[in-house]
Amino acid sequence: MKIKFFTIMGLLFGVLSYAQTGSISGNIVDATTGEPLLGANVVVRGTNTGATTNEDGYFILKDLEPEQYTLDIFFMGYESMTRKIDLQQGQEVTLDLMLNKSSDLLSEVVVSANRRPQKITRAPATVNVISSEQIENFPGPNAGELAARQKGVDFVRTGVQGTGINIRGFNSAFNSKNLQVEDGRISNLVATGLPFGSFTTITKEDIERVEIILGPNAALYGPNAHNGLVNTLTKDPRTSEGLDLIAGAGNQEQLTFRGRFAMEVKDNVGVKLWGEHTRGTEFDYVDSVYVGQTAYPELELDPDFHTTKYGAAVYYGLNETNDLIASYGHSDNSNLGVTNAGRNQIKDWNIDYAQLRYLSPHFYANVYHTWSKTEDTYAINQRTQNYISFINNGFSEAEALERSFTEQWFPVPALPDGGLSLPRGAVFADDSRRWNGEAQYNNEIGALTYVAGIQYQQDRADSKGTYLLDMDGPIVIDQTGYYGQLEYTFEEAGLDLLFVGRYDDHELYGGNFIPKAAIVKNFDFGSFRLTYGKGIAAPSILNLSGNLFGGLVLGNGEGFTLEDGTEIPALDVETIRSIEAGYKGKLFSDRLFMEANAYYNMSEDFLSPLINISATSPVDTRGSTPIEELIPGSDGSFVLTYLNFGDVDTYGADLGLNYFFNDQNRFSFNYSYFDYSLDEDDPANDANRDGVVLKTDLPINTPKHKFGLGYYYTGSKFFGSLYGRYVEEYDFFSGINVAAETQRDLLVGGDPVVENARVGRTWNYGPLGGFFNVDLTLGYNFSENWILGASVTNIFDSEVRQFVASPAIGRLYMVELKYHLPIGNN
Repeated sequence: MKIKFFTIMGLLFGVLSYAQTGSISGNIVDATTGEPLLGANVVVRGTNTGATTNEDGYFILKDLEPEQYTLDIFFMGYESMTRKIDLQQGQEVTLDLMLNKSSDLLSEVVVSANRRPQKITRAPATVNVISSEQIENFPGPNAGELAARQKGVDFVRTGVQGTGINIRGFNSAFNSKNLQVEDGRISNLVATGLPFGSFTTITKEDIERVEIILGPNAALYGPNAHNGLVNTLTKDPRTSEGLDLIAGAGNQEQLTFRGRFAMEVKDNVGVKLWGEHTRGTEFDYVDSVYVGQTAYPELELDPDFHTTKYGAAVYYGLNETNDLIASYGHSDNSNLGVTNAGRNQIKDWNIDYAQLRYLSPHFYANVYHTWSKTEDTYAINQRTQNYISFINNGFSEAEALERSFTEQWFPVPALPDGGLSLPRGAVFADDSRRWNGEAQYNNEIGALTYVAGIQYQQDRADSKGTYLLDMDGPIVIDQTGYYGQLEYTFEEAGLDLLFVGRYDDHELYGGNFIPKAAIVKNFDFGSFRLTYGKGIAAPSILNLSGNLFGGLVLGNGEGFTLEDGTEIPALDVETIRSIEAGYKGKLFSDRLFMEANAYYNMSEDFLSPLINISATSPVDTRGSTPIEELIPGSDGSFVLTYLNFGDVDTYGADLGLNYFFNDQNRFSFNYSYFDYSLDEDDPANDANRDGVVLKTDLPINTPKHKFGLGYYYTGSKFFGSLYGRYVEEYDFFSGINVAAETQRDLLVGGDPVVENARVGRTWNYGPLGGFFNVDLTLGYNFSENWILGASVTNIFDSEVRQFVASPAIGRLYMVELKYHLPIGNN
């Protein structure tokens, strides 16, 4: 594997040489005012990069072979343009281009669907875009809140800072089925596979755009782009120069201080620095921890949260078309985290990365290292149970508190001490690392564009023996993915054909082939598309090698054998096959823009919630290892683990409408529908092995209907938005968590599901959703340098419980003052 790794690393730093035979340059200006357009993109069709205009609107493409080139010219808010150039040997072509402003979204450019710039109408997927303008006009440190305004996205709030998204069903309190990517980095925790979320090292002011792809996109991005992909792209300092300083305050003792500095220090060399410190206090909420039938409050709950982030990047232009980008980022996070086994007290969880990228028109290379570290994070639920076990058996307060992190007391009157302590560790230490490398080559032959790439990843999960089976050292897993893409354009017919194939080789679960195919029919007013894609959800290291709470939860990477001879197979990957049809374009007029899609998904080998596999017979071995040897003191009579089970079909539709009254006023409407079918007569769908197929066997956890209404105003001085979001009431089951209406024939943890009563090991407050919330943002530009902004979430202060093990969310507000100092001509 070392040979493979260093071979790939060698590819990453290979530099292609091009004959210096010609160039294409020019100036791009506003067609009405004649003002130069800074940051307009000129892309050689079928390639990754092209050129970006400077403050004078000037661009140049050098070292071009003599052939015919098709240039696509894009600038946000303007109509796109295409130019064909027949470049001769040694020719220097100069262009003067004028772009007209556009009031529709047809000219928007995305990069996530094909991993290269293209008009959004030609993208073979449903892509939601959160633009830099929307991000800049949203006061507050968390740009992720704007995901609540996107079609097809299930957005939840677990507290002041805690937000999360899911796409097209299968939500849970430990959801790893949406891949998060930041500037080409997979940004998920190594051991659990959970997206970074608020752990991100990126600050809001450095985000250029966020693209959210609905549906599987694993063919290009690899495992766990299963239900969807969230791709965050940051700003190039050479086209976003300036100093930004932000100070903000809000209720719940919120304070935020952020800053960003970017500058082109010399021709085609830029640097940027960023930093943030945000803190506050969560809504007042203490969860119940049950010991037997008795409820106790969470022990030593700390409701305060804080996040500190900083980083730097250098963009070095080797020439006009080739860039080398080096960056580093860090975040330190303390907050309350929701899981499917109770809440976690997260303390100083650090995330760091170091990255080097090489970009050229035909070659892309990326290598990065991510590391994660925490020593004092712990599971509140388990620690509380441990503490109560000592207090109830006569131990002092001080001793009970000290031993509650690692042990639980079990009374045994026959023993000399009247009982014994067993390891029931509540601490989650983490010192995990991940290495990633990717090399990609693309080119075109006539109307055929082809891409070939290879990705390598090595995970080194290290919990110091606290929550993984890593007593002998880190768990090291290698995986390699090989992908190829063919795209053929019939220009005369306005037809794009796409095929992507990927083969993933994983050290534990073997090889998987992942295809994607699409056909896009383009018109002047929009495009129709039909796509087929496959996605996989690979079991995380926690699913495979977990060892929580002294062996009460064990990963299923090797299978189990029960004492009665029953074989429990090891986990395999979960797969999803998806068919989607969609339209994106104008509707009836140039001012009304619509995107609509309908999809049908087929999932197999669904990854179950935690299940007690010893309900009918004790566990004898995990793989070939006896259970008492693996977990000292365990008799195998209670073991929770994960299983694959059954098949399920899900289906739905999304609709998005945007109407532009004029350049300053916009109205939006989003609607999403989701449903599923489960064969209740198929015993393979009986996830908890109780002999009956019930809705709790399948954690859909998604509302059937949701919609949003928005109004946006952008003026020369004032800007703002008013957005209302409706989420239909729905039941939610995840691990010990229950949020559902009364269903007395439905048992969870041995108890019937009853609203506002104890169900199993938690309190059921009733279904989630069932609300219509209204959010408001306002801003005023006092001058070129000073901007005042304010945001109010849930302006009518409706107490809404959006997620399990979380407080009811009331009104949240934030006021920010921003100082912007232009640098150079920006």
